[in-house]
Amino acid sequence: MPLVEVRNLTKIFHLAESSFGGRRSGEVRAVDNVSLDICAGETLGLVGESGSGKSTLGRLVLRLIEPTSGAVLFDGVDLLKASRSELRLLRRHMQIIFQDPFGSLDPRYRVEDVIAEPLILHQELGQAKANDPGTSYGAGYRRQRVKELLRAVGMDESAMSRYPHEFSGGQRQRIGIARALALRPKFIVADEPVSALDVSVGAQVVNLLQQLQREFGLTYLFISHSMPVVRYLSTRIAVMYRGKIVEIGSTEQITTQPQHDYTRKLLAATPEMTAK
Repeated sequence: MPLVEVRNLTKIFHLAESSFGGRRSGEVRAVDNVSLDICAGETLGLVGESGSGKSTLGRLVLRLIEPTSGAVLFDGVDLLKASRSELRLLRRHMQIIFQDPFGSLDPRYRVEDVIAEPLILHQELGQAKANDPGTSYGAGYRRQRVKELLRAVGMDESAMSRYPHEFSGGQRQRIGIARALALRPKFIVADEPVSALDVSVGAQVVNLLQQLQREFGLTYLFISHSMPVVRYLSTRIAVMYRGKIVEIGSTEQITTQPQHDYTRKLLAATPEMTAK
């Protein structure tokens, strides 16, 4: 059974006409009848140009925004039918890495507090179980867990007392990744995690994601507009265009024998990847 199952997922945004006449009433199908599976331990790369609906789909999968119709099953549980309390329990296993490594971190919090925040929230929600040490989020456990996570993402524990603005973009993204790992999730949506970084720094973050996947047995939905990055990291690739998945297959098949015209155009836009 796939870890994540998406069935006929649709999201329609309704547009209202502005008082200045700059926007017409109507609707936009940001995600249009999308179905796909993500197996445990794999990386499904979701690639497409800006505005194709990639980020919206990623947020729908995590139910960060509500779909218009369709179904999302995580480990056999229908997220769209889950109650608020049930969804809170499931949140521990599903996390997101955001595109902007600075905007996603509260500038008022020290790094220790940023990374420990998910642990504190789940403790306050009463989700700690006496017979499960992994959910006993006391102060001592939280501090030790933050140190472990910083080491896991290649940072020193001296970062704990500093604030996000004191770090570079790549370091801030590492902090964001550490926060996403705090609750030991099974599944992570990585939404354009390297697009705001320099090429060399982005390559370091991509390599880090690979290393963490092996170490923690993670499953990724990796969202990007860059076909080379998606090819490097992904087990399979799904190509999205105007809200629809137009092609999905193994990384080798998509990059060497594309079937859809749009996929061929994406490859042609990157000369070193042009299919023969």
